[in-house]
Amino acid sequence: MSDKLNNLRDLKAQALLGGGEARIETQHKKGKLTARERIDLLVDPGTFEEVDMLVRPRKTDSGFHQTEYLGDGVVTGYGRVDGRVVFVYSQDFGVIGGTLSEAHGAKICKIMDMAMKVGAPVIGLNDSGGARVQEGVVSLGAYADIFLRNTLASGVVPQISAIMGPCAGGAVYSPAITDFVVMTRGTSYMFVTGPKVVKTVTHEDVSSEELGGADSHAMKSGVAHFACDDEMATISTLRKLVSFIPQNNMEDAPSQPTDDPTNRMDAELNTIVPDNPNKPYDMRELIKRVVDDSDLFEVHETWAENIIVGFARLGGRSVGIIANQPSVLAGVLDINSSRKGARFIRFCDAFNIPIVTFEDVPGFLPGTDQEWNGIISNGAKLLYAYSEATVPKITVITRKAYGGAYDVMNSKHIRGDLNYAWPSAEIAVMGAEGAVEIVFRKELAQIDDPDEQAKKIAEYIEEYRDRFANPYIAAARGYVDEVIEPDQTRPKLINALAMLDSKVDHNPKKKHGNIPL
Repeated sequence: MSDKLNNLRDLKAQALLGGGEARIETQHKKGKLTARERIDLLVDPGTFEEVDMLVRPRKTDSGFHQTEYLGDGVVTGYGRVDGRVVFVYSQDFGVIGGTLSEAHGAKICKIMDMAMKVGAPVIGLNDSGGARVQEGVVSLGAYADIFLRNTLASGVVPQISAIMGPCAGGAVYSPAITDFVVMTRGTSYMFVTGPKVVKTVTHEDVSSEELGGADSHAMKSGVAHFACDDEMATISTLRKLVSFIPQNNMEDAPSQPTDDPTNRMDAELNTIVPDNPNKPYDMRELIKRVVDDSDLFEVHETWAENIIVGFARLGGRSVGIIANQPSVLAGVLDINSSRKGARFIRFCDAFNIPIVTFEDVPGFLPGTDQEWNGIISNGAKLLYAYSEATVPKITVITRKAYGGAYDVMNSKHIRGDLNYAWPSAEIAVMGAEGAVEIVFRKELAQIDDPDEQAKKIAEYIEEYRDRFANPYIAAARGYVDEVIEPDQTRPKLINALAMLDSKVDHNPKKKHGNIPL
């Protein structure tokens, strides 16, 4: 028996070395951790249980020789994050460049299947050279096996991808299907075709970092939800993200105890919205004054910045925050902000996370660029997502709620549960200036003197604002449930969420809707 035990220990020691000491050292010189070091930082100490440590590459008849490494380039298993079970796979770039083979793919599929059975999140730590050339189409088939599971698991268990090295070609589609993508600056990149192919086909000279680095995807494409300075920050982001989301689609949003009083009122909120309706302010500051401990965990922080999405807590309860940002493009809705908001709303709805909307929106962004690139269908995505969502939905209108954008931003008409407005709210078809130009066009055309005309315009604008640019017509109709003083916002939201805790709402029975993609 002792010989057999020694043999087992030797095999496990061999597996723990991955591609060997030299390759581990190379990984460290690049500023990168090894596959196992990443897992050790991600999960609670001593909780990781590895699965398939002794798997070897499967024999192929391709004619290409491949070195057999135990584990075949990926570490898989399960552990705990803050005491809750998560399933993890971590690709080992030190083993044949972390390339995906049939056995490598089968290991990932196995833990994804386990995660679906027990209802726990899947976190993938990606660092791979792509499909293993030596295995040909078998490797491509292994990718497709993973893609199918990503799709079937979507909306059932949370899926998070961390890109900590190369991720190119077909490999990018698994992270793209998952709920969140976290990238590490300087060492990670994602693209379908690399710089060499781009230069050959389009004659563009671009580096890997420019083409598909963390900041490119976090700021330009929106593929990355988070861009982190190093691997420690990446893993810290993963752990914080997991803290806000439930284990699966059958669980409620998690709660954490807080010392922040539920009845806390912040007098600064009474003056945060400027008297001048055209003057910007930072919606982020407003949100932080309302949520627990001023903690807003923003998602897609540097992409489509005219809308804010992220997680926070109210009375300890995890909530999704959607908010127009008046300090960027006046908070107007455009193609990217509509996509950003819609995607986040659908995640929250899939995983039972209540949605709190802070609204200050002057409308949709005009222009040929927006129209020709599909603002109609993209804006409809946001409308569809809000309309479809059955989780508790609460809206606070802080200032502007104009035109179709008023309808879209979780109005009462699309099943907003509770809709509050501040006294500064302006709920109307359009802004006063535009309305006056339309309503009083004939009257103004009859005035020849420019000074007299300007004076009359100012009078009409003032009259319009007094009559229409307020929350009281909407409140009279019941479209706004209550006009509240701004400093009451926190306790109002917390009480509303408690009341809505047992909410049950259903959509008509169907296979699935046809969102305007």
